[in-house]
Amino acid sequence: MIKPYRIGQIVPSSNTTMETEIPAMLTARQLIRPERFTFHSSRMRMKQVRKEELAAMDGESDRCAIELSDARVDVLGYACLVAIMAMGLGYHRQSEKRLTRATAENDGNAPVITSAGALIDALKVMGAKKIAIVAPYMKPLTELVVDYIREEGFEVVDWRALEIPDNLQVARHDPANLPGIVSGMNLEGVDVIVLSACVQMQSLPVVPQVEAQTGKPVLTAAIATTYAMLKALNLEPIVPGAGALLSGAYQ
Repeated sequence: MIKPYRIGQIVPSSNTTMETEIPAMLTARQLIRPERFTFHSSRMRMKQVRKEELAAMDGESDRCAIELSDARVDVLGYACLVAIMAMGLGYHRQSEKRLTRATAENDGNAPVITSAGALIDALKVMGAKKIAIVAPYMKPLTELVVDYIREEGFEVVDWRALEIPDNLQVARHDPANLPGIVSGMNLEGVDVIVLSACVQMQSLPVVPQVEAQTGKPVLTAAIATTYAMLKALNLEPIVPGAGALLSGAYQ
């Protein structure tokens, strides 16, 4: 019997997408590779995507990491990109170290990956210099995300803020709208399109379509997180139908 890898997820209480898209990718991978996965979550309270509520939510992340380490998960993913990026430039490094230390102190040492840090690292793996971004947040929060990514060394050529304040409504945004949104963006010289800078905004079903439409690699926060989890587990980062990063081209 193959022992499954336990995937832990620190999830905003109103998030309904992280626990569908990441399991969908790893379940698809099971069709082509022998490894198996189980999924385990702990939740932080958050309903409105506002800076104050995000900061309060982030304060619960230590508890969530400890709870998941009780289950001896093999890797943890922090499922809120904007909460990390709204806490200050480079904060993903501080968060990952602190939460990993919390799991170790609970005798359940496991690497912690933030979706924010995973996105930054994925852009580096893909050799991106110029990018375009779609985000569901209000404009001020989207500007924080854009500034955070720029500070990490990337040029943001164009970006779109869909201005959806309620986190449940973010999950209900139809991914079929994304190809049309991208078609109206300036993609000249862009190396990578970040189709969803948010693990709550669904995007996985249309990633292949947008790659075909634009001829450019497409990345999402959920895809980047899945890639980082597989790398942390020393597993081949390949998932069928999940865009360029997980195609095997960047091993």
